[in-house]
Amino acid sequence: MSQDPTPAGTAEQAGQMTHKEILEALSGLLLAMFVAMLSSTVVTNALPRIVTDLHGSQTGYTWVIVATMLAMTATTPIWGKLADLFAKKTLMLVALTVYMLGSALAGVSQSMEMLIGARVLTGVGVGGVMALIQIIIATMVSPRERGRYAGYIGASFGLATLSGPLIGGVVVDSPLGWRGCFYVALPFAIASFLLLRAKLHLPVVKRQVQIDYLGAVLLMGGVSLLLIWVSLAGHQFEWLSLATVLMVAGGIVLLALAVLVEARVAPEPIIPLFLFKDRTMVLATIATISVGIAMFGATTFLSEYFQTSRGMSPTAAGLMSLCMVGGLMVVGIVSGKAITDTGRWKGWLVGGMAVAVLGTVLLATIDAHTSLWTVGAYMAVLGCGLGATQQNLLLAVQNNVDQANIGAASSLVNFFRSMGGAVGVSALGAVLAHDVTSDVTSGVAKLVAQGTLRPEDVGSLGHGAVPDVAALPGPLRTVFENAFGDATGHIFVYTVPFALVALIAVCFIKETRLRTSLGDLSEPEIDMELAAELEAGGGGRR
Repeated sequence: MSQDPTPAGTAEQAGQMTHKEILEALSGLLLAMFVAMLSSTVVTNALPRIVTDLHGSQTGYTWVIVATMLAMTATTPIWGKLADLFAKKTLMLVALTVYMLGSALAGVSQSMEMLIGARVLTGVGVGGVMALIQIIIATMVSPRERGRYAGYIGASFGLATLSGPLIGGVVVDSPLGWRGCFYVALPFAIASFLLLRAKLHLPVVKRQVQIDYLGAVLLMGGVSLLLIWVSLAGHQFEWLSLATVLMVAGGIVLLALAVLVEARVAPEPIIPLFLFKDRTMVLATIATISVGIAMFGATTFLSEYFQTSRGMSPTAAGLMSLCMVGGLMVVGIVSGKAITDTGRWKGWLVGGMAVAVLGTVLLATIDAHTSLWTVGAYMAVLGCGLGATQQNLLLAVQNNVDQANIGAASSLVNFFRSMGGAVGVSALGAVLAHDVTSDVTSGVAKLVAQGTLRPEDVGSLGHGAVPDVAALPGPLRTVFENAFGDATGHIFVYTVPFALVALIAVCFIKETRLRTSLGDLSEPEIDMELAAELEAGGGGRR
């Protein structure tokens, strides 16, 4: 009996994948992307019910989201660097496992504290999944072809964002309740795990590695401390207080030490600082932070706006997300295909960011009485702008770095986008809570003075608690609805300057033609279009 000339494992060791295997592996990656995004979007419409059932506050509402983003942000550069040192496939399977464990624990939470802790674990897994997807695709596909796959990623991103609120709303309104929201993505995660384990074959590079533990601890500590300060300031302590001084100073010191370690001590730094010598990297970083604030920060609270200010059910609030995500998904696919066909990407970045600025400005005008059709149209404008920018910023960066640093560069873009989102959610959540508390306190005082409301009916309102608005007396419900509606418009006002900064940054990014190979930047590359012209012309052009 003859022996198979290609024993098991040979293909994977050599990193050779057939076209069919690439498509199968891509399906697993897109499924993982769907799972990672679903973990955030599916819970959005459940949060008002969760906070009410677990007796949480507006700060708790914010922290259920921030906890995931904080863990995701702090660990993304570490996952990216590990991908440059270890087998990317193994790391992806580990990240999916961590995600599934965190989701399972969140579903059995008995308190806000337990839920937030489980969401931290979920965030660690999501950080790995989001970073590694981009890195693995960059390992398999050339920058020129990556534009098309970026469109697929955008579509998967849009599908998760689209279906998440809908699925979450339906689950919350079903007998499963809000706990079911944390289990709904698990079957998809398991399917992704099995598909990637069977079909993903990447080169395995064996070399001596030195993990930068000190840099990782300092980076996570500094980022976490500053994000915790942004979230708690104004609630647990005053903005101008000793706690603020200690936390801000501590965060800055830890990050300064992290930079020192990365620059002078670590042989394998988590964040290779030489990447920031590249103009595209610096400008993309500025734009990515700003896009993160605009995308995650403000839109996070739209679901609360629809349920609390407009009296919608979780399912109806999920349907409203169709407006923004539809634009994001369509423009993401169209822009990716166009970039692959032409090799040109800057026009999409600049045009998309200009549209995103317009959408942000329009959403800054909404309140409790704005027509839902109008709000939906404004959301669609913002979605179209984000669809043309979020994946293409990463593409611009990947095109400018060697394959050896693709993991670190890709994770940095995801890191800064997540950091922008976490800062945005924390800061804007604090602004929202402050505005709502102030407006409710003022409104309640007027109702009491008019005799419309008895003092004993007020209870603990105005002290940060998030009540079941639908169960409140009519006049008091109106006060809450108006307060949340006005505050939601205000938080979009704060995102406009950041959107403008992102627009300015992308305007100054220098466009370079997308590479058509996976080789390093130092390797010569044949321009296939030029080669075709030379062949057609008999080699006359020299």
